[in-house]
Amino acid sequence: MRIIGIDYGDARVGIAVSDPLGFTAQGIETVPNKVYAKMLERVVEIIKSYSADKIVIGLPKNMNGTLGPRGEISQKFADELKGYFPETEIILWDERLSTVQAAGILNTTNTRGKDRKNVIDTVAASIILQSYLDSI
Repeated sequence: MRIIGIDYGDARVGIAVSDPLGFTAQGIETVPNKVYAKMLERVVEIIKSYSADKIVIGLPKNMNGTLGPRGEISQKFADELKGYFPETEIILWDERLSTVQAAGILNTTNTRGKDRKNVIDTVAASIILQSYLDSI
């Protein structure tokens, strides 16, 4: 069983995948989101290549738990993926502070500049997916 984790962002989309037993999350790719159709095509391709059984998409909530504009955009993205994967369970997962956690990890590893920009969304996707895996 493989589970895909997604951190959807305006500029980039981070993607992570679980190990076959569903214990750990590994970041696999950051997909640029400059052209929505190209980004969507690549994300769909990745999900298919792993034969994902579930897709976990980070749902950005406000600190008080309400849903803001970013959360609504993530919901629309989830709805669009559902059109490509109608039989696959898609879970919207509270991602509050996942990017802050990712930044902390990258600070610890002294990842800076362009390298940091290229991986922060993938690290955030790994954190979102690992949080989900830990809950189940």
